[in-house]
Amino acid sequence: MSKKGQALSVLIASTLAFTVCFMVWMMFAVIGIPIKKTLGLNATEFGLLTATPVLTGSLIRVPLGMWTDKFGGRIVLFVLMLLCVVPIYLISYATQFWQYLLLGLFVGLAGGSFSVGTPYVARWFPRKQQGFAMGIYGAGNSGAAVNKFVAPALVVAFGWAVVPQVYAAIMLGTACLFWFFTHSDTSHHVDSSITWREQLLALKDPKVWKLCQYYSIVFGGYVAMSLWMVQYYVGEFGFDIRAAALLAACFSLPGGVLRAVGGWFSDKYGAHSVTWWVLWVSWICLFLLSYPQTDFSILTVTGPKTFHIGLNVWMFTLLMFVLGIAWAFGKASVFKYISDEYPHNIGVISGVVGLAGGLGGFVLPIMFGALMDLTGIRSSAFMLMYGVVWVSLIWMYWTEVRRTEVMGHNAPQGPFSRSFAR
Repeated sequence: MSKKGQALSVLIASTLAFTVCFMVWMMFAVIGIPIKKTLGLNATEFGLLTATPVLTGSLIRVPLGMWTDKFGGRIVLFVLMLLCVVPIYLISYATQFWQYLLLGLFVGLAGGSFSVGTPYVARWFPRKQQGFAMGIYGAGNSGAAVNKFVAPALVVAFGWAVVPQVYAAIMLGTACLFWFFTHSDTSHHVDSSITWREQLLALKDPKVWKLCQYYSIVFGGYVAMSLWMVQYYVGEFGFDIRAAALLAACFSLPGGVLRAVGGWFSDKYGAHSVTWWVLWVSWICLFLLSYPQTDFSILTVTGPKTFHIGLNVWMFTLLMFVLGIAWAFGKASVFKYISDEYPHNIGVISGVVGLAGGLGGFVLPIMFGALMDLTGIRSSAFMLMYGVVWVSLIWMYWTEVRRTEVMGHNAPQGPFSRSFAR
């Protein structure tokens, strides 16, 4: 097979594998609802249940990125998928809260697949196409939406315990397909004389921590919302689990699939421009989503009048759809930053940035639950995310936007600047 054919085969098989891994990683977003009812969990405990797999998937990203640099993505991702099969299956037999948490930690290994596949896929393509290639691979985030289509149907038809059994079989089959349709290239490996300590020296660069902050929103927020939205629709709007999962997929699906489009935009217009607009769109959507259902009365000349302010389910879903698109673009643009700034150390840097995003996906659902238990307001989850986006906007303005020349020879020559120049 030609080099180009091998690259295409690697991209397709890796994207399929990542989609399945992400589907498994998000499993508790659906089966957590009947588990919550059975065990009588509060909102904070439910947040912990859904977030536990995200913790391991985040913490393991840095070593997985290093192993990918050293040994190649093919063998690392294959072994990773095989290690997840048994813990997934055993979830069907858990009966106590601590058992779900323990097994969730092992299932969470599947979430580390992102920091394996990203450098593995990127190195098969020329630099000018890496943003698009990583965007296609990252579209495997749509596994969160696939989970919302598959798991509710299985829960309604056979009960929630069947879901882990089916997912374990799917994971095993996908691992075999991945092995047979992917390839290895030793020229993609980092020189074995380079130590882990030398690789981690790149973390002294403050730009890495800024990228971590961005990614904690566009990926960490995406993971957290994907885990939280099904139960949100059930509690806020009174839908059953199937309808709630279908509406929640309106956020998860574009948030995954359109990552490839975000990669193309990042290649064309630059990572900075795409990320800047992503943060502003997020800020607007989260401001509107933060407002709780409110009834208030005012005294008029004809007597008191009562008004209601709040989003109905259709406006709410539309805003979530737009937010999903924005975060899909943002996930791609952050990794375009990485491929531009660190072309020879993609594995380690993507692992660190992915770790930050994953930790955001772990901490945020727990904070969502704690805020709801504390305030009794479901939209407090969006209030929290709104504040996080504010921090990133200010940080980006002071470190990037404020230092950019708007006019003159050093001003960026984008499509808008060219139109003004005429």
